[in-house]
Amino acid sequence: MDDDSTADEGTLSVTHPAASDVSLPPREVLSLDYVYDALGHPRRRYLCYTLLEDTEWTLEELATKVAAWERDVPEQGVPPTSYEKAYASLYHAHVPKLVDDDIVTFEECTETIRPGPHAEQVLSALLGMGASVDANQEEHARSDMTDE
Repeated sequence: MDDDSTADEGTLSVTHPAASDVSLPPREVLSLDYVYDALGHPRRRYLCYTLLEDTEWTLEELATKVAAWERDVPEQGVPPTSYEKAYASLYHAHVPKLVDDDIVTFEECTETIRPGPHAEQVLSALLGMGASVDANQEEHARSDMTDE
């Protein structure tokens, strides 16, 4: 047995020197339960899909995009009440959930949302499962805001 491997009661453990240099997120971040919980609501998935297209959004932009997607109208056609409901939901529930999970960061003074420390793992999972689950949502979320 070489110096990088150890045996302990019938199990083999291999230690790679480079592995200690890699900084992984906490184990719970890599679990499917964590990812599914974070992405369990369509508005949180939508928000994450937008981060795949552009890594910085204002809450106002996201609320407009979410309301347009949910009503299947252009961004300019979003009724004020739909926008307000989407904004309140994102502000009070969905963005804080993603902030608490370190998936996004939220700058209060500018209401700017950016990917957080655990965004890469969640966005990778989203890409892997999104093609068959949320194709229309992903397409809309990753589209530009237009003047249609």
